Amino acid sequence: MRTVVGIMGSGRSLDEAGRSLAYRLGSMVAERGWVLLTGGSAGGVMDAASQGARETGGLVLGVLRSDDGAEASAHLDVAIRTGMGEARNVINVLSSDVVIALPGGSGTLSEVALALKSGKTVVVLGWDPGTALRTAGPGRLVSASSAEDAMTIAAQEIDRR
Repeated sequence: MRTVVGIMGSGRSLDEAGRSLAYRLGSMVAERGWVLLTGGSAGGVMDAASQGARETGGLVLGVLRSDDGAEASAHLDVAIRTGMGEARNVINVLSSDVVIALPGGSGTLSEVALALKSGKTVVVLGWDPGTALRTAGPGRLVSASSAEDAMTIAAQEIDRR
């Protein structure tokens, strides 16, 4: 069975340095004869890493959120259309032997957490997931100093709804 390396990161557009890094990592995965696995989208880290691996002659798998493949990168060899939305992140990490995590948002953070919980090694490059927790996604991570403080914060959040 071939080694599968998951490269996870933002699906949003990248600056030139970010795109170059993701492309190079994808290329390096292919150079080693490993299979690249990404979330398969046609943007950001997923697309750049897929392009790098494919142009280097590697096998590229994309595990897609949708069931129609509309968001698929043009650089995939195999697109797995799940229809699972973000739940497909479980497939991403469980199918990877190692996960390399580049800067991303809450989706990437979920992949990092799932990989760690599953006993996988996660190589983090170019960001600190701990710091990212405070700004990722539509939710918020808020620290409390006591039980009373936690309840006050919770009540304020509930009242805002």
